[in-house]
Amino acid sequence: MRRFILFLPLAIFFVLGLFFWKGLQLDPTELPSALIDKPVPAFQLSALDDEAKLLTEADLRFGEPVLMNVWATWCPSCKVEHAQLNRIAQEEGVKIVGINYKDDRDQANEWLRKYDNPYALNIYDDKGSLGLDLGVYGAPETYVVDGDGVIRYKHVGVVDETVWQQLKQVIAQINAGDRS
Repeated sequence: MRRFILFLPLAIFFVLGLFFWKGLQLDPTELPSALIDKPVPAFQLSALDDEAKLLTEADLRFGEPVLMNVWATWCPSCKVEHAQLNRIAQEEGVKIVGINYKDDRDQANEWLRKYDNPYALNIYDDKGSLGLDLGVYGAPETYVVDGDGVIRYKHVGVVDETVWQQLKQVIAQINAGDRS
């Protein structure tokens, strides 16, 4: 019995080591979302470029899949992905809806004038209420929303060419009628 007590700290160390090793194998960009296959949460927020124009979840129903991108001027990663979003919107013809998250309206509009605007429409979520309902961890985050306003996929982090290829596959599956 005494010998067992001597090896107990070593056994605990190995068990903790296994948990840490398992944790290192996880991909931080693959955060689960409870909203997959559910409609975009109800909201009523102003457009970024027009404070008087109210947008709702119904405005996200374009009849085709869209990307919904959470971004902010205070987010350095958002600037990194911005050129790719412009390319996707211009060259690939994919509609992108922006959610300007916990940001300053004037700074955000100036930022879009300076770096171009890839967004078909931009929701101004200054208090983060829509972000909270979406389960946003931070910016940037990108969702694929089908033509009926249902969230089909979530990506946390920068959209680069590799991620775009994954998003394009999801869009192709939606267009083919495969909702899995």
